[in-house]
Amino acid sequence: MALIYFYDATELDRQQLTEDLVDTDHHWEYVPEKISVENCNARAEVVSVFVSSTVTREMIAAMPKLKLIACRSTGFDNIDMDACAERNITVVNVPTYGEETVAEYAFMLLLALTRKLPAILETENQQFAPPQLRGHDLAGKTFAAIGAGHIGLHSLQIARGFSMDTLAYDAKPRPELEEEYGFHYADLDTLLANADVISLHAPLLPATHHIINKAAIEKMKPGAILVNTARGELVDTGALLEALDNGHLGGAVLDVVEGETLLHYHEETALLRSDILPEDTLRHSVEISVLKKMPNVIISPHNAFNTVEAIGRINHTTAQNIIDFWYNKTPNEVRKK
Repeated sequence: MALIYFYDATELDRQQLTEDLVDTDHHWEYVPEKISVENCNARAEVVSVFVSSTVTREMIAAMPKLKLIACRSTGFDNIDMDACAERNITVVNVPTYGEETVAEYAFMLLLALTRKLPAILETENQQFAPPQLRGHDLAGKTFAAIGAGHIGLHSLQIARGFSMDTLAYDAKPRPELEEEYGFHYADLDTLLANADVISLHAPLLPATHHIINKAAIEKMKPGAILVNTARGELVDTGALLEALDNGHLGGAVLDVVEGETLLHYHEETALLRSDILPEDTLRHSVEISVLKKMPNVIISPHNAFNTVEAIGRINHTTAQNIIDFWYNKTPNEVRKK
């Protein structure tokens, strides 16, 4: 029997996880807040966190009985993997749960931008469509996915449904997928130069940090649109701001941004605490504030995953990961790359 703590737990999490664990002899507790040194339980053998929590070395040290960290996400860059390795703590993730969910959301944001939905909703007189509400078709444009995993492949399928040409860049291309999904692989420079819409679906790794930087943006087509539903740190926000401001890029739709936890606060909050916050946090606060005011930018608060069905898949896999661990099975174990 294990003592399990679920952090960042919503009412839906409670319902779904309980259904999967009720027939086990484990004991579990739900904590609605993020994990912190203050709310760590020294007796915990398993902790489960969402991406909104960061598990630090200090927290791991505060839980001497900890054996397993079950991420309720695909990404695990919020876990101190070095500290886990030193303590022989196993880390597991949810490899796939929302390929359709996130891809659908990416296109929802893209359509909202290209058809001027925010401006339309703010127009008082709905009886006419003035020129400033005039949008653009997707048909005939080129859609490119950086990262052709589960989500990237579904986004490419959706793009074909809109009669778009499709390209993909992936560090580990699988040529057999080109015919199955009807797209073509391209090197990164070729993709940047030819895409009208670039959608990010890559994991955050040292090699992908700021994969969209000033140099990459300069290679992009004038008027191109950037979509990011993956990780905020894939994009150099300062370079993106510059390209949006000078008109080189046509727009951006961002479900994730660098320093995205600041989205939950008023823009002024970070500046008021400038004496204690790191310099990069202050910079991201200003960048987010500017982005939110741009007419050709839509920002949402890391919500692409958020459907009842996708959360159900996350929680079911998480519960099974925990159950499997006690039978010496860890099919979804992850390690530092």
